Amino acid sequence: MDVVSELALAHLYRGKVRDLYEVDDDHLLMVASDRLSAFDVVMNEPIPDKGRVLTAFTHYWTRERVRDVASAMVSCDPTEIDEVVPGFLAATAFHGRSALVRRAQMVPLECIVRARLAGQAYDEYVTSGTVHGALAPAGLRLGDPFPEPIFTPSTKAISGHDENIDLDAAAALVGRGVLDEARELCGELFARAANALSEVGLVLADTKFEVGVVDGRLVVCDEVVTPDSSRIWPADAITPGETPPAYDKQPFRDWLDEAGWDRSAPPPTVPPDVVALTAARYVSAYERVSGRRLRDWYGAGQ
Repeated sequence: MDVVSELALAHLYRGKVRDLYEVDDDHLLMVASDRLSAFDVVMNEPIPDKGRVLTAFTHYWTRERVRDVASAMVSCDPTEIDEVVPGFLAATAFHGRSALVRRAQMVPLECIVRARLAGQAYDEYVTSGTVHGALAPAGLRLGDPFPEPIFTPSTKAISGHDENIDLDAAAALVGRGVLDEARELCGELFARAANALSEVGLVLADTKFEVGVVDGRLVVCDEVVTPDSSRIWPADAITPGETPPAYDKQPFRDWLDEAGWDRSAPPPTVPPDVVALTAARYVSAYERVSGRRLRDWYGAGQ
């Protein structure tokens, strides 16, 4: 299925998961595929409905739960998109996985907010006692909370691996004013999302935002608090020192490590049962967080 041929849109960018198409001077169409990326390598096997889960999650946060936080999102409603992208209503394969968004001047940072010690931050901490180059409290175990959430940026690589950097390096890259504004925006969104997740018995351990400038204002772009960009844990299943069960793609990363993959291309073959389990985990995450059924989302079940 080719959105370019169906809708005559110019393809601007292909990321690990998303594709961007030019609509007009002010808008882009962002299409989330079912591709699965782990350790910055894209798997060969798609995860059914994953793109719709990511898009539904982002819509839930930016257009429902925290809609007063500045976002590039315009609409995921196929009828509304069709008003700007004629013919979109007929392109049913893209319903539910597409978002009409404002065109933004992107800030070249991954804006990661961490409330608990996990992932690459844990690996660094074990080695040096630091997180993104900054000293962290002594004696922390895997999964332990930081005294308060911390902002830990990384570079945004066009290809290959992002690089964790400290705040001074981030300021040198984007400017201190932009960095401070990004910290405030992402910190506010993290706090409100974490509070919302706690209402359904979940912990937001960390999440990654991307930000850009629209009409002179810094806004959150791309995906927002999804299983791809976050670690989401059941609050009643966290045991210090152990990796908790997760509503994110960490169990898939764990499977890759157990399979002995060296985290470099080409990726291993993912068996059908692992694909099915991963798909079910994504759907379960959306339904528990939003309180809705994915099959009621645009295009789901087609």
